[in-house]
Amino acid sequence: MATLSVKPSQRFQLPDWHTNSYLLSTNAQLQRDASHQIRQEARVLRNETNNQTIWDEHDNRTRLVERIDTVNRWKEMLDKCLTDLDAEIDALTQMKDSAEQNLQAKNLPLDVAIECLTLRESRRDIDVVKDPVEDELHKEVEVIEATKKALQQKVSQAFEHLCLLQEVRQQLNSDHQGKMETLEIDRGCLSLNLRSPNISLKVDPTRVPDGSTTLQQWDDFSQFNKDRGEAEMKAATELREAIALTIAETNNELEAQRVATEFAFRKRLREMEKVYSELKWQEKNTLEEIAELQEDIRHLEEDLRTKFLSLKLSHTRLEARTYRPNVELCRDQAQYGLTDEVHQLEATIAALKQKLAQAQDALDALYKHLARLQADIACKANSMLLDTKCMDTRRKLTVPAEKFVPEVDTFTRTTNSTLSPLKSCQLELA
Repeated sequence: MATLSVKPSQRFQLPDWHTNSYLLSTNAQLQRDASHQIRQEARVLRNETNNQTIWDEHDNRTRLVERIDTVNRWKEMLDKCLTDLDAEIDALTQMKDSAEQNLQAKNLPLDVAIECLTLRESRRDIDVVKDPVEDELHKEVEVIEATKKALQQKVSQAFEHLCLLQEVRQQLNSDHQGKMETLEIDRGCLSLNLRSPNISLKVDPTRVPDGSTTLQQWDDFSQFNKDRGEAEMKAATELREAIALTIAETNNELEAQRVATEFAFRKRLREMEKVYSELKWQEKNTLEEIAELQEDIRHLEEDLRTKFLSLKLSHTRLEARTYRPNVELCRDQAQYGLTDEVHQLEATIAALKQKLAQAQDALDALYKHLARLQADIACKANSMLLDTKCMDTRRKLTVPAEKFVPEVDTFTRTTNSTLSPLKSCQLELA
């Protein structure tokens, strides 16, 4: 027996079917009305945008022409400023070279003063003293450094001005190059039209690039560069006048300090000669005292050896008498005398030993002090030789370099031979 198969799906009602047909018809009409409205609005928009585009292109072309004129006018002003700036840079460079030559002349006095200070660093022990000579040498170095600093300051100022002028020139040149490139770009933009082959769409062309400036900032930048260049050129002229005055003042200060330093050297050398003579006299007396003390020590030692022999004799006698037999071993006057003699000799030997020790200590003290005297004498001789060498070195300041011949031979001159020629050397230097 056959059965009816029913499809398991949704069953709509007839009213639903009629409603669907009505809605489709109504929506079709609404869509056509909306499309007609859009077509009308599109035609109006095309007319408006075409007119707006034509006028915008015309206005921007006019703006480009005006901008090209403005940039070109600034370029011409920068051309003139660059020409004047180059001339001022050349003039200031020549003045700086002249100042450097004067500064170079101050190296010799400084080298001599430093050489003297270096030589005097070879002084030894107590002679490494902060004396007036050292004060004057340090003062001379300070004066030279001050004069060099003053000249160097002028040279540095000239160098700084040159750097500033070069910086201004670079800035002006950069500004000039920028305006040249801008003119090339804007003229290229002005030559473009709708039929140009190299126009195309770009990615985000309306973006504001990093570093963009306003029109006022652009104008202020060029004006600032121009004004700055003129101000720096004016300052360079004033600097050249100041350098000449500084040179004259520094020369006078150096000469006055040179005279004061050499006077301190001569005074110090005379003082060291006096102390050296005193130390040599003390050395002579100490040597004589050592010789006498050594002789007395020899006598003490001889006496001590003699007393030991006497003590041995007494000990032997006492020891021998202890072997007397029986009642003969009595404490007689001889026994008491020998015993007293032993005690007396022991006391004498102790006193002699004590005095010998004191003499040895005194001799050691004399030798130590003699060593200190001789060391100080050597220091004084070394110091005088060094100061004499310094005075000879300072002749470079007054004797031309081609005529300078050192008068002090530090390798062959002995301490004694330096004393008598020292005064004559001082007189020659004076």
